[in-house]
Amino acid sequence: AQLVESGGKLVQAGESLRLSCSASGDTFDDYAVAWFRQAPGKEREFVARINWSVGTTYYGDSVKGRFTISRDTAKKVVYLQMYNLKPEDTAVYYCAAAPGGIPYSYNYWGQGTQVTVSS
Repeated sequence: AQLVESGGKLVQAGESLRLSCSASGDTFDDYAVAWFRQAPGKEREFVARINWSVGTTYYGDSVKGRFTISRDTAKKVVYLQMYNLKPEDTAVYYCAAAPGGIPYSYNYWGQGTQVTVSS
């Protein structure tokens, strides 16, 4: 599977932004697709996950209620809609895919897209 993120840019605090993760090379029916982020000097952080086939979602505590993950199975795209962005959301955002179920093993990663939130 190949994953390509897009949509990252510089925004002001309080604004919204939508990231896209375009997937190719596999059927993804049994996959979980997730967003992670990594800020400079910090560990990689789980953001959100969606089950490709049934659409169930799960969020990290720091983004719960502000971010929404969704997917378009026809286009093979996973979205991360981010609302009320804060400077602490500044990071490189990565899309990752895990074939099979729990425990999730994210074998496939995109190159990342930079999100910068200014105060």
